[in-house]
Amino acid sequence: MKYISVAIDGPAGAGKSTMAKLVASRLGYSYVDTGAIYRTIGLFLQICGISPKDVDGITRLIDDAAIQIEYDSAGAQHMILNGQDVTEDLRTEEMGSYASQISALKVVRDVLLDLQRDLAATRNVVMDGRDIGTVVLPKADVKIFLTASPEVRAQRRLLELREKGNKKATLEHVLEDIRQRDLRDTTRAVAPLKQAPDAVVLDTSSLSPEESAAAILAIVEKRLAI
Repeated sequence: MKYISVAIDGPAGAGKSTMAKLVASRLGYSYVDTGAIYRTIGLFLQICGISPKDVDGITRLIDDAAIQIEYDSAGAQHMILNGQDVTEDLRTEEMGSYASQISALKVVRDVLLDLQRDLAATRNVVMDGRDIGTVVLPKADVKIFLTASPEVRAQRRLLELREKGNKKATLEHVLEDIRQRDLRDTTRAVAPLKQAPDAVVLDTSSLSPEESAAAILAIVEKRLAI
């Protein structure tokens, strides 16, 4: 059986996760949040007391991280680390920064590459990340590069943090973090963030979530002729 894969790449805060979830739900596909996979590795290394800059320590311990992805009855993705559901521990600025740093390491990407590809080989997926259309699923049926201005992405991220109860975050701090992550993601030696040649670019700076989702669905439908 041929399974369909939709790859959505883009910088931090572009709305990839939100859009990918909506699109996957409407298509009846499984949503794969690859950022959560990297954050899970980051959480494991943090628990072990390993710095994201300690390549030797990461190389020594990474095989001890048993990672599984499970889906609940509503289709929500859950990250299981060594038998424990750690999904709720992943959506922090600290874990986001940690994941961005370790995702530049070849040893980390090599370990997680097969996990991501195996998911796409067993089901229809909408997968989002930084290098899905260029490295993870270079033969994806649909590739979309989702972007927005740094200022808009920072505002969206700040709103998300405030909704989760983080009252200390400031727009200035979030914007600086976005810019630093953009720099790391686009200049790293291994699988840098870039648009796949056959990807459709969608700038959501002036679009609402519903408008963005509709635009993505239109791209998918056109590419798949459905």
